[in-house]
Amino acid sequence: MRVLILEDEKPIRDLLSVNLRRAGFEVFEASTGEAALSIVKDRKDFDIALLDLMLPGMSGFEVCRRLRAEFPRLGIIMLTAKSQEVDKVMGLESGADDYVVKPFSPVELVARVRSLYRRMYPGEAVLQENNIVLPPFTLMQDERKLLKDGQDIPLTPTEFMIVKLLMEQPNKAMNRDDILTAVWGQYFMGDLKIVDVNISRIRHKIGQEAAGPQFLETVWGFGYIWRG
Repeated sequence: MRVLILEDEKPIRDLLSVNLRRAGFEVFEASTGEAALSIVKDRKDFDIALLDLMLPGMSGFEVCRRLRAEFPRLGIIMLTAKSQEVDKVMGLESGADDYVVKPFSPVELVARVRSLYRRMYPGEAVLQENNIVLPPFTLMQDERKLLKDGQDIPLTPTEFMIVKLLMEQPNKAMNRDDILTAVWGQYFMGDLKIVDVNISRIRHKIGQEAAGPQFLETVWGFGYIWRG
């Protein structure tokens, strides 16, 4: 697995780099947003990017938006020193799959990186041979793609897992807690807001409008349902 670390504080960057390398990852480092974008564009084969939010010059939010636009299936984890709800939401709305609030333990961060990687590349035994077809959508599990009327809808690794989870059980409401556990893992330390933000991003990508067909519905006070 290739991981990019974008962190302007060298002691923190060194700590992250050492622990990720010990865990067996190939690590690249950048101290500015501009440098991070240049590295990713040169190689184009990164699996996960760890992005600090508060940076000199280009912010982590902007780096996230640009990476997500060009590499829709890249795994992105935001690093922030702030615990305010607005920072978490802004990071997720920029396209991040997950967030970690500083100070964090290296063990926790490595675990979160591994968890995201498993969502991106599940074992072959988890994948089914057949696509899931719920017109106008087709979920191609082997290629990890969602098609709408034959057109590819780029999803982040986390968005793909949520869509897969809901499309596997069409017309069945799923609790937000169950979605959180199934996608982020039993020991995820975040809150339910991360589910809601990802659902909102999915709705935008599939072209769901308030006045149009409601493929992905909210079950108020409970969770979400995918209509077949």
